Amino acid sequence: MASQTINGKAFEYALLFEFYERLKTITSVSITENEPYKTAKGFFDSFCESEQDTFRITASASINFLIDIEPRLSNGISEDDILVLELVSDQAGQTGDVRDVLMIRSLQKWEIGISAKNNHRAVKHSRLSNKINFGEKWLGVSCSDNYFKEINPIFDMLADLRTKDKSTKWTSIENMHQVVYIPILDAFRKELLRLDKENPSIVAENLVQYLIGNQDFYKVIKGKKKVEIQAYNLHGTLNLPFEKIKPKAKIPKLKLPTRLIEIVYQENSTTTLLVSLNEGWQISFRIHNASSRVEPSLKFDINLVSAPHTLFTNHIFVNG
Repeated sequence: MASQTINGKAFEYALLFEFYERLKTITSVSITENEPYKTAKGFFDSFCESEQDTFRITASASINFLIDIEPRLSNGISEDDILVLELVSDQAGQTGDVRDVLMIRSLQKWEIGISAKNNHRAVKHSRLSNKINFGEKWLGVSCSDNYFKEINPIFDMLADLRTKDKSTKWTSIENMHQVVYIPILDAFRKELLRLDKENPSIVAENLVQYLIGNQDFYKVIKGKKKVEIQAYNLHGTLNLPFEKIKPKAKIPKLKLPTRLIEIVYQENSTTTLLVSLNEGWQISFRIHNASSRVEPSLKFDINLVSAPHTLFTNHIFVNG
């Protein structure tokens, strides 16, 4: 398993553990010891003590801040109002939920989640093929027949190559960028613009929700000697008061885009499109082949390049 994944899971465990340690003397709290928890704990335990300390110190710094801005973490209605801490399985991400760590108070019908990262940007790895209706899957509006007419010949050619010889490599396709990537990206670009024009205000908003998830969450990014906390408060469920106790900082609601401004190729690139939306959102789509052998589908690396200035961000420096 990639070290990025191992580090990420170990950090998720450190966050859960530090939440428990910090809150157990203040409120009723419990940990759900499910499979994701056991996996993450195993990865955390595989690190030496000094590395574990770094994870814990970073987690602890972010938790002190989160407790200040989320009063419901440390305040229950009664002893029966248990704060349940749990790690989420990776499958949840496929349904548009990017949260890794959940804190739930069912008596208050309240929960918040954290997306724990060892690197910066929210990434989705979505596929394109002639069997995938990306409009329907990502945006809730179907792609046109014209889009499929444009991409079918290319994916059919790839399918033929694979049928003839399963071991055919992508490198054997001459001018692959001109023959495969650019026509697919051009068709994708044209279709995205058409979908936006025909469904004003829906496509831009749904695209961002597809990318960053359909639930409000905090993103906690572990860096070298610092931790960054971002608040994706799209629906206004973060930063709520508890009875008369108010949060110690105000987190603005994040504005979703309502229109697509432009889609252009990144400078000097034949693989990456930059999608600019209003309200300060920009997303990059980089197309690539997922394996060295030819197959009739391609993969996107989708990254959030820029978010609105209303995205609440806090940097905490850590000695560790």
